[in-house]
Amino acid sequence: MKWIAVVALLLAAPVAKPWTPPRTPWGDPDLQGTYANNNEYATPLERPAEFDGKRASDLTAAEVAEARRLAQQRMLAALPGGEVRGPDDWWLQNLDLTKRSRVWSIVDPPDGKIPPLTPAGQTRAAARVRSSFVGGPFDGPEDLNFLERCITKGVPGVMIPSMYSNNYQIVQMPGLVAIRYELLHEVRLIPLDGRPHIGAKIRQHLGDSRGHFEGATLVVETTNFKQASVYRNADAATLHVVERFTPKSHDVLEWNATLDDPNTWTRPWTIAMDLTRDPSGVLFYECHENNYGLQNILRGARAEERR
Repeated sequence: MKWIAVVALLLAAPVAKPWTPPRTPWGDPDLQGTYANNNEYATPLERPAEFDGKRASDLTAAEVAEARRLAQQRMLAALPGGEVRGPDDWWLQNLDLTKRSRVWSIVDPPDGKIPPLTPAGQTRAAARVRSSFVGGPFDGPEDLNFLERCITKGVPGVMIPSMYSNNYQIVQMPGLVAIRYELLHEVRLIPLDGRPHIGAKIRQHLGDSRGHFEGATLVVETTNFKQASVYRNADAATLHVVERFTPKSHDVLEWNATLDDPNTWTRPWTIAMDLTRDPSGVLFYECHENNYGLQNILRGARAEERR
């Protein structure tokens, strides 16, 4: 009758209850604070090839730990000389990829892959070429993307970590949530009062957001994107992004974003990562002040042409 004893023991064991966040004075779940996701930096968006045929739920704890260890090892190996020195030391003090919440970011579809592009999405992707700091062409500022020009990361890009400044401050008031981003000092204002989206002719880099609470989860729906800065060559006229901010504990907020654009992908898809409370707050981010990088990139390209 050993199995009876096991069942009795399981029934007697206390069941862990989901963490319930405190409430604001006006009754909304209180998610306020500063969070960071530095440790999610460079997490693969799609499932890496070494995990082909597996879902995230299939991975053992040992496989997850090894993937995290290798991520940290590869990052260090990519540094000049393969060692930490100079400004890299400060950067790495705030970056530990062994603490990543996930091995890859896409949680739906279950295969961890971006859905295929529609024919319209393929045409748009082929027509739009954006260079980076490496490679060019460097004929004008328009040849650099909006992040490199210190303008915007868009939505959901604004929540996906870069090398640094991955801090996010959530502030609440009755009928409104504000999210302030350290990188590029962008701010989103998210009404909670049920008002409709702005007119279709008005387009914004961060889109137009509307929010509501489902239990303790803040749900944010965003439309009205600008085509010039829309995420991953989507169709700004049809892209609909739904984000969910779900408190898992006092210190952890799970964020996910579902991208739905029938003019770009054959089905919606979802990415996710954890945000961790960070008492250091949001710092000033002076992107172009006393920054001559953009000018010098263009000057260097002209000098190379003359040479």
